[in-house]
This record gives sequence, structure tokens and C-alpha cells, in this order.
Amino acid sequence: MRIAALWVLCALSGVLSVSSLAAPVSSGRLDRVLASKEVRVCIWPDYYSITYRNPKTQQLSGIDIDLARELGKDLGVSVRFVDSSFAKLIDDVSQDRCDVAMFAIGITPLRAKSLTFTQPHLASDIYAITSKANRRIKHWGDVDRAGTVVAVAKGTLHEPVMKEKLKAASLMILDTPFAREQEVASGRADVFMTDFPYSQRFLSNNDWAKLISPPQVYHITPYAYAMQPGDAAWQARLDRFVHDIKQDGRLMAAAKSHGLESIVSP
Repeated sequence: MRIAALWVLCALSGVLSVSSLAAPVSSGRLDRVLASKEVRVCIWPDYYSITYRNPKTQQLSGIDIDLARELGKDLGVSVRFVDSSFAKLIDDVSQDRCDVAMFAIGITPLRAKSLTFTQPHLASDIYAITSKANRRIKHWGDVDRAGTVVAVAKGTLHEPVMKEKLKAASLMILDTPFAREQEVASGRADVFMTDFPYSQRFLSNNDWAKLISPPQVYHITPYAYAMQPGDAAWQARLDRFVHDIKQDGRLMAAAKSHGLESIVSP
């Protein structure tokens, strides 16, 4: 990955909502978390390398599982994971089903209207996955052509991005990531769009699939943690956590253990 390009684009993003590490402290969620001795963390348990629940063992793994546990240690509280998804993200955070959402959430203008974000810890471009048997898609230029069907999962950042970018191909919006994968595997769609973390694990587990990478930067999205707006103390504490894990090496260590070191934000 082109780290310099990633960070420039992250820095230029107009939707980042990052508080100063010295933000004033006020009573609110931080006090409640400390008093209850528990932090509730929303995750999407189907996000390979990020927040993934093994269907056989039911064990959780991924960079943001590791880092959520580090957050709990820093706060001196236990961590309770709450299943969510990109489609349910805004509702789950707004309805107070969790204190923070930690599953590499792309910072988009739409989400920034309803959520507050920490500084980013990861950033990824967009990739396409097709079938090795597909004769239409050989390289990135084949994605946006008349007759091509591009699948995306509803509620993911890929939905609005591809709506804007596609000029000739048809867009298929599906309720779950599994649905978009099935459409490509069956031949009803030509490609599905995803990010670097999901693509790496998916390719390692599906020998029928082939990665199509953009020849240059296509659409970098910074990933961060999300919370309800309006609580400066909680936002400042989470920002401090992200700052700390970057400085003390915990972020890079977690990234390396899940093969994500190339998309870590400075």
C-alpha cells in the first residue's frame, strides 16, 4: 500500500471529527463506563481480520478485538462485545446499544452526520473480487463497463462510493456481504467490492476467487472508532487511546498479527 498517499488523503478528509487530546473533561459516558466497570463495544463479527467470530469455535479475533481488549485494560474495566453491522451501525450507536463501535468503520460524509469519530487508525483503498472463471473481468478497467454487474453490501462505504463512480456498469445492492459473494460465485454478478482486510482473508479461504486491484489510488477511506456525538470527555478519552496505541506500538503489533501492517495510519 502507498502509506504516504493514504495519510495525505486521510489528513485532507473534511469529515474527520477528531478532538484535541487536551479536550475539557465533563461528566458523561466516561463516568458511566468507569462506574459500571464495563465498556460495551459494537462489532461486526463477520469482518475478517478486524472483528471475526469463528463459526466453529465462536471465538472472536481480529485487530479491533485485540484493541478493544486493550481499551478495557487502559480503562480498568471489562469489555462486552455487542454484535452489530454496517447496516445497523448508526442505529446501534444512536440507540445506546454500545459505548463505542470498534470495527474499522470508514469515515464517510453520511456517517459523520450522525456519529463522532476518533482519529483514524487504519486506511484502505477499494478492491474488486471476481471469479477465476469469469471471462469478462481481467483487470480494473473491466469493472466499469456496460454489461458488468457490480455487487456491494448495503450499508457499507462501498455503496455510496460505487453509486458515484460507476458510469457504465450496473450496481447490485445486497443485504449482506455473504449475498454479494454468492452472487459473484454463481455468476449473477461479475465482481463485488471490498477493502484490503476483507479481501485478504476471503482470498485465503476461497480458491475460486481472484483479486482485481486498482492500478493507482481509487478511493482511500480512513477507518476509525465511532461514538455518539456530544460527549467531549468520552471522545477525548478514546482519542487518547488511539494516540497511545500508535505511540507505544500496540497498534502496529496488532496489525502485524493480522496481516494489516500495510494499512496502518501514522
